Amino acid sequence: MLNKITKFARSLAEAEETKRGIAPISSIDSKLTMNEAYAIQLENIQRKVAEGQKIVGKKIGLTSLAMQNLLGVDEPDYGHLLDSMAVENGGRIPADKVLQPKVEGEIAFILNRELRGPNVTTLDVLKATEYIVPALEIVDSRVQDWKIKLPDTVADNASSGFFVLGGKPLKVDEVDLKMVGMVLTKNGEIMNTGIGAAALGNPASCVAWLANKLSDFDIPLREGEVILSGALSAAVEAKQGDSFTARFAHLGQVSVHF
Repeated sequence: MLNKITKFARSLAEAEETKRGIAPISSIDSKLTMNEAYAIQLENIQRKVAEGQKIVGKKIGLTSLAMQNLLGVDEPDYGHLLDSMAVENGGRIPADKVLQPKVEGEIAFILNRELRGPNVTTLDVLKATEYIVPALEIVDSRVQDWKIKLPDTVADNASSGFFVLGGKPLKVDEVDLKMVGMVLTKNGEIMNTGIGAAALGNPASCVAWLANKLSDFDIPLREGEVILSGALSAAVEAKQGDSFTARFAHLGQVSVHF
């Protein structure tokens, strides 16, 4: 008999492959722990790496107080970014590659040295950042109708789908990260706006949190990795035919089409 980690990992993998959502894992096993949820995530990531995909970074989710309150948690979560998730700026995501996608605007950090927790500070993050760029994250859930609790999204690689990097590289000392403004548009219409401080007060603080959280699993943030630091505003639902653009003060813009 399969243990529950492997059982749930396979269910999520099948949902991703078939594009048919599954019932929330939390509704099947109400006692699933956070460590077990991360173990499910890691099992699927390790399988994909064994199949030839490459880890190119990490993503941080649930950085806003609104989302934390919605799911009843008091800290963010994280997922892995694979090379198969990268989409070029202005690129197109085929409808058969996503299940129920939503789009978020974020600031991405590209690292020039390893960060290994615990005790990583925001200043450590700034020193380890080669540059920042604007990013879109396409979140997607393998759980039907996004009926997720924290263990569900963690097990599902923090509801990761795809990511897009754009704009122009900027050194972190050339901008006040907390005050970077963003406007997210869908088909030319403004959907929402955000500011860097929306992500735990400072996007760099999110990256520090991640480095320290990953120390629990003996996983570092590696040189060259892309770190998506968390949404600056609410996720917006995407349908086939939609086009999204996020414009950031000082950083330029990034776009994607469905």
